[in-house]
Amino acid sequence: MIQQIETIGILLAGGTGSRLFPTTLAVSKHILPIYDKPTIFYSLSMLMLAKVKTVVIVCTQNDIEHYRKLLGDGSFIGMDIFYEIQNEPNGIAEAFLICREHVRNRSSMLVLGDNVFFGANLTNKLNEGRHSNAGATVFGYKVNQPQDFGIVELDESGRIISVVEKPEVPKSNIAVTGLYFYDNTAYDRVKELTPSARGELEISCLNRSYLRDDKLSIKMLERGIAWLDTGTPAGLLEASQFVETIEKRQGLKIACLEEIAFNNGWIPSTDLLLAGQKYRSTQYGQYLLELYKDNQFTAGNSSVSNFTFRH
Repeated sequence: MIQQIETIGILLAGGTGSRLFPTTLAVSKHILPIYDKPTIFYSLSMLMLAKVKTVVIVCTQNDIEHYRKLLGDGSFIGMDIFYEIQNEPNGIAEAFLICREHVRNRSSMLVLGDNVFFGANLTNKLNEGRHSNAGATVFGYKVNQPQDFGIVELDESGRIISVVEKPEVPKSNIAVTGLYFYDNTAYDRVKELTPSARGELEISCLNRSYLRDDKLSIKMLERGIAWLDTGTPAGLLEASQFVETIEKRQGLKIACLEEIAFNNGWIPSTDLLLAGQKYRSTQYGQYLLELYKDNQFTAGNSSVSNFTFRH
């Protein structure tokens, strides 16, 4: 049983990954690389940017050891990471039942493991969502093919008036992305849901539960923020090309877990050094070594000039 804390993170990293067959017959799609790091790093980074320090990763029995090998207990980035098993793909909302010992009487942030977000003001959006007075907060994004997504309809004042999962005739083009914030009633609400026609506990049904109580709000992700679904070969390639372009142009890493943890004050600068040495044969490792070096100069530590960085 974990300690009483303000917000629990839930990261959904289960499913069969059938849209990526045959590759995902052998490995989880969340382990596959988006350019220079595993897909799950990008979704975990959203929780970290929102200052959510305790996370439950929901995955299949076949994949749990892969995640444990990759992320362990989270201590290397100053986090507490737990694992729960989803035996069958019974819907996103089922995560609250699976994580009942973690989420009962706690607020939560739910993230889908195959979504990538990037853009200006994103961290502020996440913090607004976490500290919203609403019972639940979703993030909206305008899309070209709304029939493929959960869609919200807004009134003239910007309030949500309907939530429909993959509508045949969409009433708007505003999709609900793979980021959600819920208050401490989410678990009890999911217990009252019934499976949909496809046999799943739909996240849209949970959102409608909040909507009926006038406790569902939306924050729009404006132009300048990218939302990418990596669940198909084309999506995975597109995301990799996007990340490569940004990182090469800016010289900054997207979803560098150690960097975010250091900026959050969760790990000391020496942990950047240790991680950089561990990955020193990669650009990721060299980036961490440069971060350590820059921090030492900033801190006025003259001993950094005597340190030999291995390439």
